[in-house]
Amino acid sequence: MHAYEGRTRGSRLARASHAIALLMLVSVFGSPAFPQNARPASTCSVGVRAPAFGFWNWRYDSRVKVYILAADFKREEIPYLLTPLLRWDAEWQSNGSGVRLDYAGLTDKRQDCQNCLTIMRAPVFNKKTRHGSEFHAYSEQNTQLVTYAAILIDPALTNLKALTNAVAHEVGHSFGLLDCYDCKDHSTVMNKLKSMNASNSMDGPTSCDTAQVRAAYQQLRIRVGPAPVEMNTPVDDGEEPVEDDTPIVVPN
Repeated sequence: MHAYEGRTRGSRLARASHAIALLMLVSVFGSPAFPQNARPASTCSVGVRAPAFGFWNWRYDSRVKVYILAADFKREEIPYLLTPLLRWDAEWQSNGSGVRLDYAGLTDKRQDCQNCLTIMRAPVFNKKTRHGSEFHAYSEQNTQLVTYAAILIDPALTNLKALTNAVAHEVGHSFGLLDCYDCKDHSTVMNKLKSMNASNSMDGPTSCDTAQVRAAYQQLRIRVGPAPVEMNTPVDDGEEPVEDDTPIVVPN
């Protein structure tokens, strides 16, 4: 399949858009919060309050450059895309990954550079799961370690809070977490939206999510698994959606 190769707009535009977005973000959300609904790890039963892990992972101690496709989002949507990045980034030490998420600004094409993540739109709505977003990744070594990735958000997903929830969920996949549709509401960011444009109030990882990411990265020190086969290819805009929950399931 065709792999996108793009360059960011001028550094001046990137810096300006970054500053505007962060100012808007502070005015809308305030400071990043601690994990939502904090609970002792002992109560985080897999499938009840916590997702299983064994999916894609950024390499330990990576600095991930996050881009937003400029043509796909309105200016007022940008802060709602950045909020979950801040929530996840705040856990870089406690979740044991060492992974930092750095907003790199707007771009005019999807980025396929090392440790790059592009947030963009594509028609991916899944009627069965009611999912309006997907996580797609590529591994140059054909392992579960991500080389570059994209979060695809359906054009019909327009509710601002739901945008935040969708990005928070998909970022969770990049830290090894699987969907947990049967988990109790608000126990994990890997739960689903009731409908594509209905917020589930999950802006970032819970303490159970953090505990599972920690376990996922401990497992990576022992064994790095193969890439989920059908997702180890960049996907062109408009391609038929691919399920994002093909696991190498490692129960807690």
